[in-house]
Amino acid sequence: MKGKILTIAGSDPSGGAGIQADIKTISSLGGYAMSAITAITVQNTNTVSEVFEVPASLVNSQILSVLGDIGVDVIKTGMLLSLDIVLSVSDVLRDYCDSIPLIVDPVMMSTSGRVLLNSNATEAMISEILPQTALLTPNLAEASKLTGTELLEKIDDMRRAADDLLKMGPDAVLVKGGHLKGNTVTDLLLTQNSEKIFTSLRVPDKNNHGTGCTLASGIATGLAQGLNLEDAIVRARKFVQKALEQAPNFGNGSGPINHLVRVD
Repeated sequence: MKGKILTIAGSDPSGGAGIQADIKTISSLGGYAMSAITAITVQNTNTVSEVFEVPASLVNSQILSVLGDIGVDVIKTGMLLSLDIVLSVSDVLRDYCDSIPLIVDPVMMSTSGRVLLNSNATEAMISEILPQTALLTPNLAEASKLTGTELLEKIDDMRRAADDLLKMGPDAVLVKGGHLKGNTVTDLLLTQNSEKIFTSLRVPDKNNHGTGCTLASGIATGLAQGLNLEDAIVRARKFVQKALEQAPNFGNGSGPINHLVRVD
């Protein structure tokens, strides 16, 4: 076991996304997973029907409890939900985690259309969280929402959005192109000094619940284990690809992927 990763995110009782997906991914990749829960959701493969916000003070207490004992190599955030949580978490990160790399998956809306980041929290995420971020991993809709641009439909759109997001403060931006049309999935990584495009064959299946959570926590695990950013992304993408290919076909909607695959 190598690398200590703290995930700050919501709970998915169906096990496909959120904290549950993060813990499974980190463990499968050989890291040690810890968590601070921001919200309790009621969801399954069909929909998110209820969301209960954990008090911001309790979210912070979870983070500080872990930091003060076991310690953390990399932090990954998922659903932060509210303005209170965004502001509170950003304060803790700034005061206690300045030297710990932060991977931000800006979870804003569920596949079924449930809002998972309140509108008044988006600007706070941009102003308070992104300047502390080592890597931001938005999908196309999230990148569009954060930059205030039209829906992204091609690589050039992704490139412009990544450049706009980079100006908001993160060290690197990985725009995920999974929702683009075609048989190939293309993700674009942009830093201040370089651009890298990652491609893989699309797995034609409905079972893709939690792929964004899985990719971000997979990258966080790689960084915690000493991989450089590009290598961490390559391994995490390979993990997601195999997990999609071996999805167990559970549920009636967008089912979970298989977090027990091995890539090493």
